[in-house]
Amino acid sequence: MKPAFLALTLTTLLSPFFAQAATPPVSAEQYAKVLAGDWRAPENVARDGFRHPQQSLGFFGLGSGQTVIEITPGNGWYSELLAPLLKDHGQYIAAVQAPTVSDYARKNEEKLKSKFAASPAQYAKAQVLEFDPKAPSFGQPASVDTVLTFRNVHNWVLADTAPLMFQAFFKVLKPGGVLGVVDHRAKDGASLEDIKHSGYLTTDYVVKLATDAGFKLEAQSEINANPKDTKDYPEGVWTLPPALTLGDKDREKYLAIGESDRMTLRFVKPSK
Repeated sequence: MKPAFLALTLTTLLSPFFAQAATPPVSAEQYAKVLAGDWRAPENVARDGFRHPQQSLGFFGLGSGQTVIEITPGNGWYSELLAPLLKDHGQYIAAVQAPTVSDYARKNEEKLKSKFAASPAQYAKAQVLEFDPKAPSFGQPASVDTVLTFRNVHNWVLADTAPLMFQAFFKVLKPGGVLGVVDHRAKDGASLEDIKHSGYLTTDYVVKLATDAGFKLEAQSEINANPKDTKDYPEGVWTLPPALTLGDKDREKYLAIGESDRMTLRFVKPSK
């Protein structure tokens, strides 16, 4: 069985990371309040047991006063937590693909903005930043404390934009800033060509994308691991919940497996 947490260096054991050492971590009370927030969609709350938001954000070192960009937040699952947590002390920025990219991107942005408008008490300070995935830019260089992305890298790999995205993350982060990545984890040694359409990626490949852009892997965690996930489904990762692409076919089987096995990686932009 894999360990619950793998620390790669002694410094990882001593501190979540040096970049945000001066910012107080989000407290357990703050997490409890937002996790119980009545602004959260019920279907999103139902996924807490698979996404482990408090543990994941804690692992990435989320702290009060940080400027945090979440890349392509989709329907705003993490927005429902990050925006309220950073509302009074800090800044949450949702980076979305420009609506000119596709109808899907346009609809996603409209839904996210509607969510923000519906609950101003939680989202009044949240910002939406549009970017072109073929020439991504996320603001002034060295202006952001943390960049987070959840289950998106496989899409960029399929679109051949992954290297550009990681380079843009590196550019916008302050020296010592953190990049947090969660994505569907393939079996070690799997061929990229064999798996790139499945939604899964090997940890080694994601680490290479980040380190090629200049990042250092600081730590990885098993917070979002799922040993029941065999990663060999007819419709790739979308066979599992919440997508359940096969509909009623073997539905109970896939519900019993649950959501995918996921890598959880923390990278740092070197200070020098």
